[in-house]
Amino acid sequence: MSLVEHLYELRNRLAKSLLAIGITGVLVFWQWQPVLDFLRQPFCHTQIGKAHCQLVAIGIFDQFKVRLRVGFIGGILISSPIWLYQIGAFITPALHRKERRYASGFLAGSLTLFLIGAAFAYFTIDRGLDFLFGVGGANVGQIVTLQDYLSFVTLALLAFGIAFEFPVVILFLNLVGVLSADRMRAMRRGMIMAIFVGSAIITPSQDPITFVLMAIPICLLYEVCILVGRLRERRSRKNGTGLPEGLGDDETSPLETPTSRL
Repeated sequence: MSLVEHLYELRNRLAKSLLAIGITGVLVFWQWQPVLDFLRQPFCHTQIGKAHCQLVAIGIFDQFKVRLRVGFIGGILISSPIWLYQIGAFITPALHRKERRYASGFLAGSLTLFLIGAAFAYFTIDRGLDFLFGVGGANVGQIVTLQDYLSFVTLALLAFGIAFEFPVVILFLNLVGVLSADRMRAMRRGMIMAIFVGSAIITPSQDPITFVLMAIPICLLYEVCILVGRLRERRSRKNGTGLPEGLGDDETSPLETPTSRL
């Protein structure tokens, strides 16, 4: 393709992605009540919500603004398979066969891990809410507004979903030779500390329960990355592809060799 043809294709891919986001966003906005009931469930499982599962709207435009924002975020999330496919369809023709296989695997893994992270947040967020609602003591009442609650829930779902993309980054670095399995094992203690600190920073509330619930599964996923990296490197050595000698023009040489040291 010429440059102009590439730009035309990019325009068409973006138009299809935006159309998918717009249509699903309108559907979420239209079917607001089932979406609200679904997002309200973590609040209903808290100590306050069990007694009176009712959210409060204070401002005149609060309900409309929240409904519009949830529709937009829901449109992005629900249509993610479509716009991720459009991104992949635009990029993969420029890749070689082996690279296309890796790209499709990384895209599928990214989407799966994001959904797992969001689901994990949904089923554990009530514990963090209970901590936040009770931190002031038994003599302090709590009025939960619709805008504050849904902002917290959507941010938590996005934060957990993005945090669960961490293994994809680690496996990509292992694949290109930046992080070997031995180095990942040597970095284990520092990485666990970094995961806990990062989880405390990106969680919307920064309460100890929420960020611990985020950090523990990510640490387990890091151990899975070490195991996958070891198996991949063992298979590469068995197939004779672990050394840079004899690589094709389109193959990537690892950054480290058995005779090199950083």
